[in-house]
Amino acid sequence: MASADSTAHNGPEPEGFGSALVDEAARRDAALGDVDWAAVPEGAVRGTFDAPSGPLATLSMGTPGNPRVLMIPGATGSKEDFVLMLPELAAAGYFAVSYDIAGQYDSAAAGPEHLVPERTHYDYDLFTRDLVAMLDAEEGAAHVVGYSFAAIVAQLACIRRPEKFRSLTLLSCPPEPGQGFRGVKRIGRFSGRASPRIGAALMVWGIRANVIHVPPQRLRFVKHRFRFTRRSSVSDIFALMQRAPDLRAALAAAALPKLVAVGEHDLWPLALHRRFAQSIGARIVVYRGGHSPNETSPYQLSRDLIALYESA
Repeated sequence: MASADSTAHNGPEPEGFGSALVDEAARRDAALGDVDWAAVPEGAVRGTFDAPSGPLATLSMGTPGNPRVLMIPGATGSKEDFVLMLPELAAAGYFAVSYDIAGQYDSAAAGPEHLVPERTHYDYDLFTRDLVAMLDAEEGAAHVVGYSFAAIVAQLACIRRPEKFRSLTLLSCPPEPGQGFRGVKRIGRFSGRASPRIGAALMVWGIRANVIHVPPQRLRFVKHRFRFTRRSSVSDIFALMQRAPDLRAALAAAALPKLVAVGEHDLWPLALHRRFAQSIGARIVVYRGGHSPNETSPYQLSRDLIALYESA
């Protein structure tokens, strides 16, 4: 739940932010069972966006032309990671869109070979250019939610094109620049020695082995995605996270609503997330659960995003 430390760093928590309040959203999250993550909500639309790196698979819900909420999954993730949030945001009057980043799941065909000039590896510029292209595809600015690795990409895009951002939410964002894995609990001190290929293999093994104990249907869907995701994209992302850029000063100077959202048992200690939020001038909200509040607290997270957007 939201801590006194986070309140001291970032000002008073608005009522209902994080897991501090037991309300209808909290009760709905507590009642979540073993969700079928492959099931698309009624009214959701699958699509394809022609990005610089190639075709990106999208999932959207709501009325086009309404204020956009663009949600970007992280490494080994997919657009379906936000399926429980899409109806909530659409019902609140937003056009909610998520997409598989290049090389991942239904966007596996997108890659550095499609760039001009052609490249051999996925890099920060590739992912940032794809996000900026999606933002530029419609007039006006959007609310952007970047999850895990994609939170770094969202920061880069915000600095590159600040006029396209109404707000910036960093969900389970790696909180330290440089060797981004070094603060990870238990394994952080060893992560700097792993090559990208070995690191990616260990990451995939840990997910397949269900070391974080996700429910059976979630595990089944995650394993299904690995049949399509390019291993080269995972290893390149691992290498990118070993050299995360330091964007704190630029973000602190950005005059837009900023939110850091994280689970109380995230991969990185909460103290690092609080320090990061303070350094960029963001509010921090903490939910029960681990690295994926979008899966374990989707209704509380949706509630808090809507409150943030209304205040913007």
